[in-house]
Amino acid sequence: MDASQARQETLPGRLVSLDAYRGFVMLLMASEGLRIGEVAQSFANSPVWQFLAYQVDHVQWTGCSLWDLIQPSFTFMAGVALAFSYVSRKAKGQTQSQMLRHALVRSAALVLLGVFLRSVGRPQTYWTFEDVLSQIGLGYTFLFLLAGTRPRTQAVAAGLLLFGYWLAFALYPLPPQGFNYGSVGVEPTWHHLKGFAAHWDKNTNLAAAFDQWFLNLFPREQRFVFNGGGYLTLSFIPSLATMVLGLLAGGLLRGPRSGREKARYLLALGVAGILAGSLLDWLGICPVVKRIWTPSWTLYSAGWASLLLSAFYSVIDLGGRKRWAFPLVVVGMNSIAMYVLAHLESGFISESLRTNLGQHWPEFLGRVYAPIVEQTAVLFVLWLVCYWMYRRKLFLRI
Repeated sequence: MDASQARQETLPGRLVSLDAYRGFVMLLMASEGLRIGEVAQSFANSPVWQFLAYQVDHVQWTGCSLWDLIQPSFTFMAGVALAFSYVSRKAKGQTQSQMLRHALVRSAALVLLGVFLRSVGRPQTYWTFEDVLSQIGLGYTFLFLLAGTRPRTQAVAAGLLLFGYWLAFALYPLPPQGFNYGSVGVEPTWHHLKGFAAHWDKNTNLAAAFDQWFLNLFPREQRFVFNGGGYLTLSFIPSLATMVLGLLAGGLLRGPRSGREKARYLLALGVAGILAGSLLDWLGICPVVKRIWTPSWTLYSAGWASLLLSAFYSVIDLGGRKRWAFPLVVVGMNSIAMYVLAHLESGFISESLRTNLGQHWPEFLGRVYAPIVEQTAVLFVLWLVCYWMYRRKLFLRI
């Protein structure tokens, strides 16, 4: 390795593609799917509208839509970013203990911010930990401890996390015959997973049982019995594996290989992840379920995240086509701000627009398209706030 390559590995620059990819994901999240699902109800016989509606909503259990890729993309990028920030902090002279303290504080801040946002509008703090911020926060310190290790160690750690989590679910007993699924919030019309895959069915798995104990250790309005969507606290374990895979991708990007080699590796790893996750699902070994972050989902979704990162990296950092990505970068460099604004201010913006422009202003293209028009306007206002912060170099970081 020559001196210039060594400098590239130890003092990495900022990846515009990573900011753009993060901005794309956050805009997608804040858009609320432009409420396309509401409009699609008026076009029940249109394959195009029904396809679009499917892509901007979570699948019921197994499978994947575009919307399901938001959280794993953000989680994957947390690992990619740490690969760069870890080296940058070391280059600035920070000690391991200083960086560890920062990681611990960041972990706690992310968890508590997630709890705070879920508690808005409730009579008391709503202690659950299934959202993306809390999930990243629960695993972030462990991710940091892996950041200074060799890629092989990181890969082994990800493998052990996934295998161990899979094994724990596989060994947990299935519900007895005649079990009352309604007692854990499973609808009578639910399509249960069959055979071995039933170990990953809704609200009757190991992690659901854990939450019935763990979440009741916190003060609550009423006793926790089940999560209506099937989401789980312990999903942070395979989610941590997603971050570790992102850490490996970040290590690749800051390494000495040529840009084209990096893009090809990301592409190949992405395809491998998608195929591996799909094969585990097809063989009945482990279903692809985003809501409970199964190990097969970890591989499958990280594969898609790697493909998308490869595409952004190839076009922006390798191809030099950066101007078009500026609106995405504005959001990507203030992703936490956009996340908080979207959760706290979207309703206020919508009401304010109706107050000042008229209650029926979104209907100028017709009442049926009003949800898309209104949500597009809300998204634009949110972007303007991020742009104002960008111009003034105000970046909300944790």
